Amino acid sequence: MGSGQWSVENRAPLKNEALVSEYEPETGCLSIIVLGASGDLAKKKTFPALFHLYRQGFIQSHDVHIFGYARTKISDNDLRDRIRGYLTPCKGFESTHEEDVGQFLQLIKYVAGAYDTEEGFRSLDKAISEYELSKNSTEGSSRRLFYLALPPSVYPPVCKMIKSYCMNKSDLGGWTRIVVEKPFGKDLESAEELSAQIGELFEEPQIYRIDHYLGKELVQNLMVLRFANRFFLPLWNRDNISNIQIVFREDFGTEGRGGYFDQYGIIRDIIQNHLLQVLCLVAMEKPVSLKPEHVRDEKVKVLQSVLPIEDNEVVLGQYEGYRDDPTVPDNSNTPTFATMVLRIHNERWEGVPFIMKAGKALNSRKAEIRVQFKDVPGDIYKCQKQGRNEFVIRLQPSEAMYMKLTVKQPGLEMHTVQSELDLSYRQRYQETIIPEAYERLILDTIRGDQQHFVRRDELKAAWEIFTPLLHKIDRGEVKSVPYKPGSRGPEGADKLAEKAGFVQTHGYIWIPPTL
Repeated sequence: MGSGQWSVENRAPLKNEALVSEYEPETGCLSIIVLGASGDLAKKKTFPALFHLYRQGFIQSHDVHIFGYARTKISDNDLRDRIRGYLTPCKGFESTHEEDVGQFLQLIKYVAGAYDTEEGFRSLDKAISEYELSKNSTEGSSRRLFYLALPPSVYPPVCKMIKSYCMNKSDLGGWTRIVVEKPFGKDLESAEELSAQIGELFEEPQIYRIDHYLGKELVQNLMVLRFANRFFLPLWNRDNISNIQIVFREDFGTEGRGGYFDQYGIIRDIIQNHLLQVLCLVAMEKPVSLKPEHVRDEKVKVLQSVLPIEDNEVVLGQYEGYRDDPTVPDNSNTPTFATMVLRIHNERWEGVPFIMKAGKALNSRKAEIRVQFKDVPGDIYKCQKQGRNEFVIRLQPSEAMYMKLTVKQPGLEMHTVQSELDLSYRQRYQETIIPEAYERLILDTIRGDQQHFVRRDELKAAWEIFTPLLHKIDRGEVKSVPYKPGSRGPEGADKLAEKAGFVQTHGYIWIPPTL
């Protein structure tokens, strides 16, 4: 250093010095049953997540077996061959990938049967029981996890069949749990009906309503950021924050899923669940502890504090060409884009607009949270026009957190410029395996941790917010305006954000750092 040159030193490997998990490993063999095993969700998400958990040692071959169940009449090897191409290498284990895949696939057995008949589920229970007996498992001490990679319309009959024919026979420390995917209904009434039908068969601690956004690394970091860092505590309120944007953008359209998407639209598909869950974590108060019920209690309080959505604070859009899909009705009013303002009526957030934005066929692909702070009072540097301070959490792609702030531009003159403090995950955590959302959430179901799953009263409160607006859209009372694919969406969306108080920064673009 005597030469006046800077040196770069590698940081020490990260250590889990503050592990807060209280999970104690369970005994008893584990059966994971994937219903809808021949479908796209199972092939592209569920089985790859199970493979990565297996490869990282979170599920062991000596105490787990995986069963696929669907109507398609295929053999064990047929299912394995269908899955094989979706099992990508785990970081750090590339050299043994083929061997790992072969070992994992041998854990999978397939059972064919209908979703609403006794015969198929008796065959499934027989296959599971034979595996449990082969492991010398005491009756009732085993663990059964049913993952419903199915449309919600078949949840009630499938749950009824599981309850009737596939449960543990007695309670000797084992359990039966079910995982259900969104959408959980289309409005408040249908969601409550679905919840009631499943609730008649299973207790709430047995039901895991999965929203994969709650498994994303940066979403899971939100509570840590807010409640484990002192400098955020005094800033995170209406005194300092002007507005908060929660944004989901895709640069492609419905891609052949037009008929399915048209039944739901962008609000039901993205905003009512994914983005609203993010809002809860951004806005909630500190829970009493990290116990799942304490965390979910605080999320429900946020949802119950959201005011009814005003019609003049909603902009809907539908990209040109959406109706060209033959499966989409010619007169469809289904929005492929929506921007709306949610307002939370409580002491912390009164007057702070939460701008929710989601759309397809836009000019970029990203999901992020953008917390924009108020202007600095007494602007002696005359730099307000350059933009406000912002704290941005990039959920995908290129996971990162960065603080946008004003600094002096290097040089002899006193000029200010916008820059950032940047934590880019790809650069900072090069050697760390960042799990996919489904990996984390499936592991949580095995461990019995419901913190990152949606509780029944939480689901009800979410639908209460959006159902009045959705019914107006369904009746054609609120129209979707056309916008060009590859654009920012309808012009009215930016105007609505500006009216709500968001100040656009011009001339500054965050560029993810390269390795």
